[in-house]
Amino acid sequence: MRKVRDYDAELKALNDKARALKAKKVEQLGQLVTVTGADTLDPDILAGALIAAVEAPDAEAREAWRAKGQAFFQQRRKKARA
Repeated sequence: MRKVRDYDAELKALNDKARALKAKKVEQLGQLVTVTGADTLDPDILAGALIAAVEAPDAEAREAWRAKGQAFFQQRRKKARA
């Protein structure tokens, strides 16, 4: 005889996992703002800068931002090792 699956328990577990992942993402975004020093900016300025980055159609600008971000984190890793 087949074991009966508890779909309610499985659904609850998936919802709990999704909630935990969302909370982790929000926490990581907050840490990113703090680490980069953007927490010193006025929230309106930070929001405007993020919106401009999302709406930027220029792929070259996005790639330049990506390279600058990678360099920032590589520099932090080097400092952490030293």
